[in-house]
Amino acid sequence: MRIGINALYLIPGGVGGTETYLRCLVSALEQLPHGHEIVVFANRETGRLGSQCVAVPVNARFRPARIAFEQCALPFLLHRRRIDVLLNPGFTAPLFAGIAQVTVFHDLQHKRHPEYFRWFDLPFWNLLLWLSAKRSDRLIAVSEATRQDLLRFYGRDAAVAPHGVEEEFFALALRRQPGHFLLYPSTTHPHKNHARLLRVFARLRKDHPGLRLTLTGVRGFVEDRVQRDIRELGLQDAVDCKGWLPRAELLELYRRARGFVYPSLFEGFGMPVLEALAAGLPVACSNIEPLRSLAGGCALLFDPEDENEMLGALARLLAGEAPPGGQERARQFTWRRAAEKTLAVLEEAYRYRR
Repeated sequence: MRIGINALYLIPGGVGGTETYLRCLVSALEQLPHGHEIVVFANRETGRLGSQCVAVPVNARFRPARIAFEQCALPFLLHRRRIDVLLNPGFTAPLFAGIAQVTVFHDLQHKRHPEYFRWFDLPFWNLLLWLSAKRSDRLIAVSEATRQDLLRFYGRDAAVAPHGVEEEFFALALRRQPGHFLLYPSTTHPHKNHARLLRVFARLRKDHPGLRLTLTGVRGFVEDRVQRDIRELGLQDAVDCKGWLPRAELLELYRRARGFVYPSLFEGFGMPVLEALAAGLPVACSNIEPLRSLAGGCALLFDPEDENEMLGALARLLAGEAPPGGQERARQFTWRRAAEKTLAVLEEAYRYRR
């Protein structure tokens, strides 16, 4: 069986956690003893991905061109390369590929929280993701919460294939040198709740005057608002905004952080929470699904819309009251297992089409 992977959406440093997902999944799929051939179709920005990569002449940063290429030109490439089944790991699929397709849905935020989208983006999200859900032979959800959303909004069931955790994070626990800062790695999008976190952090510093906050991740729709809040709260000398970092630099921050906070209002999975647990960090995160299930009782939970609750959880974290067992919980999520589940769905879709 020849498996194609549609990586046209990938913009290095521009798509957040779905970049980590794709790179780790491709690596894990290639390490499985399955005997299939894997061909990755990547855009100009991505560079080489996987052992057999086809670079196509499209720039993903110009989304209309990428979507047009995906819909009109990719099917011809799939036919030319004799691909049997296509994995679409970034929400959208070519509608007339003529072969079996499996599409991964990381979340359905555009249905749950349309208010977080720019008005000119939302119609395309609604149309393209609905078509992808309807036209794909099989769907994969990265969490049970996303699976339930697919049933609710599209009437399609999905196999659940959770993310894994890279081994490098587990190794950090043995080399931890906690400093005096909290870490929040996240794109600055509205649902990531930076505004409330910054207000809570300003209050927290009254009892911990030397404490700092480090923000990392893609600079998103509300980056300017985040910077304005930092200035208005007088936190310019207490908050470090790093943007998207190379993996080695991010790992170093996990190694040196005193604690980890994740106040998101909505998540499809929540990979950074698992990474923090694997690294041995004390974790405080939102009491929402799928974060609650993901943490498995190994994190301090708070209502992300209640600033007093968030403040209390962070105070407890700094006092050393975070629950133990984080590494054991994170060990339950591996990229090999994610790859095995993904491969099983690909094989099922191929058999279904035959």
